[in-house]
Amino acid sequence: MSRLIYVTGGARSGKSDYAQQLAEQQPGELLYIAPAEVLDAEMAERIELHRQARDARWALLEEPRQLAEMLPAAAQGKAALLLDCVTIWLSNLYFHYGEDHGPVLTDVEDLLRVVTELPAPLYLVSNELGSGVVPENRMARHFRDLAGKVNQQLAAAADEAWLVVSGLPVRLK
Repeated sequence: MSRLIYVTGGARSGKSDYAQQLAEQQPGELLYIAPAEVLDAEMAERIELHRQARDARWALLEEPRQLAEMLPAAAQGKAALLLDCVTIWLSNLYFHYGEDHGPVLTDVEDLLRVVTELPAPLYLVSNELGSGVVPENRMARHFRDLAGKVNQQLAAAADEAWLVVSGLPVRLK
């Protein structure tokens, strides 16, 4: 069974950098799993900055939704896998399926089943959305609730869980 390491925190907390540092402790080729899609110039710039932060050891899997299906083959020969970030993957699923949480939660369960078959540890980066203000609109509240439920599920399944605050990692388990 592969290890699952969950890293969460607020926006710009340092969670992605911390998860990448953890993954880079593994010797060998690494896999960066990017669910983000380039939908505008600002997102393209963000993606480029993430690319520049990784060295030649990193292979790339760009997959917006079908992680459970794509990960087993992409993970072969890799020393560590980094999914950055779960929240973007969830938003892709949310807009694909609509407001019904059922199919999204099924995809999360499928991902957790696949983790047991992976040849390398999987580092999951996710945004902690529950510490901010209550969103003003129904859709944003609905998504925040979904993300909270999924984060709890992932943290419970993880071998290690970390909260990064102001660049400082705090081990949760």
